[in-house]
Amino acid sequence: MSINNVSKLVLIAKDEWRYWLRSKLAVTVLVIGLVLTLTSVIVTAITMIELSHTRHELQTTSDKSFVDQPDRHPHRMVHYGHYAFRTPAPLSTLDPGIDAFTGNSIFLEGHRQNSAMFADNRQGTALTKLGSLTPAFIVQTLAPLLLILIGYSAISRERELQTLPYLLSQGTSGLTLIAGKGLALLCVVGLILIPLTVSSLFTVLNGESLLAVASFILGYALYLFVWVLLILLASSVFSKNSGSFTALIFVWILLCIVMPRVASTTAATVVPSPGKIETDFAVKAELRKLGDRHNANDPAFKQFKQSLLKKYNVETLDELPVNFRGVVAGESEAKQTAVLNKFAEQRMQAELKQTQLSRNFGWVTPMVAIKSLSMIVVGTSIETHHRFLRETEQLRFDFVQGLNKIHSEKLTYQDDINRNANATATKKARVSADNWQILQNFTFNSDSALVRAERSTSAFLQLLLWIAVLVGGIKFVGKRLL
Repeated sequence: MSINNVSKLVLIAKDEWRYWLRSKLAVTVLVIGLVLTLTSVIVTAITMIELSHTRHELQTTSDKSFVDQPDRHPHRMVHYGHYAFRTPAPLSTLDPGIDAFTGNSIFLEGHRQNSAMFADNRQGTALTKLGSLTPAFIVQTLAPLLLILIGYSAISRERELQTLPYLLSQGTSGLTLIAGKGLALLCVVGLILIPLTVSSLFTVLNGESLLAVASFILGYALYLFVWVLLILLASSVFSKNSGSFTALIFVWILLCIVMPRVASTTAATVVPSPGKIETDFAVKAELRKLGDRHNANDPAFKQFKQSLLKKYNVETLDELPVNFRGVVAGESEAKQTAVLNKFAEQRMQAELKQTQLSRNFGWVTPMVAIKSLSMIVVGTSIETHHRFLRETEQLRFDFVQGLNKIHSEKLTYQDDINRNANATATKKARVSADNWQILQNFTFNSDSALVRAERSTSAFLQLLLWIAVLVGGIKFVGKRLL
């Protein structure tokens, strides 16, 4: 591009900005957009920081509460349970992602796999389901609307004022005119992205990777660039401002509101997953085959009993060097966990397939592409949530089996079976509180920035395809602009 064309672009952009500054609507919309973005960044950051501190304190309190328990029967501690909390990723201050729906804490106990809880959106009112005013929601949903209100008349206004033939006759090509108007809109995009960029750079101080921050900012820049191109294309096609505005509002409703719902509904329909009640019945049916873990004399453990007696070369349970009831508890927990993990993996695979199917709608709506890209890069996607579930389940299993080991090694079989005989027997069937020092320090970290960047490749390609198609459309229309 020649220097002359560059100067024309700058001149056209400056003229567009002069028009916006004279227009009360444009100035009001621009101020509203900046205030909303800045406010959402500050409020969301404060909220996430408070949540992070709260979860850290709760984790510390939970650990202390567990180890401070008095002398008890080991199996009582299995049911007493323990909490695991997930500290949010640094960039989640800008996009909480699915964490707002799934929760970030799990209660760990024997014989059960509990789901994550204390999700913000589950505890909110019905109005919060429409979308929280997070920075991600502002830029994904409201920023395109603000850009439409500012730029819908970029080219169509010149037609209505009959200044377009004059501009073209002065040696300014249609493509140069559109590019100049686009440059002005890109300056607005830059203003919208400033609060997002500054706040995301602050997350580097909390340990976030520069690669993740760069991917995050680049993704949103590409997304808003798509909307700039859509606005320029519509304004170039329609001869009246009303036609351009109506078309763009329809496109915004279709791409930002309708299509994401269609994507999620289609994914749930094409890849159905069993409901909670159906799954619970199936799990209970499988577990029933394993026997009653609280009854060491259950017929299901007869073969296990014989193999254990043979292993230690003894005739009776009293002669075993370990507590048979504790060994049964450990064996039963291992088998039950295998069953629970099987159903959990089936559920997670179904959720992952649904998510991947809905992400493919990014080829037909940039809204889905940026939502997927944002959650993946930030570390609040379904993949991260599933890894949290798997790691906490391993933590739960190790914690319960540690107590079962104490049960089998620190408590005799006779004391165990007679623990309800009287108060003295009950006291004798307890182990020292020193044995509760079995908890592992649990810290959950997001996937590496490189892994997250690789997962977001498809979303980046979707946005780039949108840009390529729209640029082609603008070139076609620009050469015939009159």
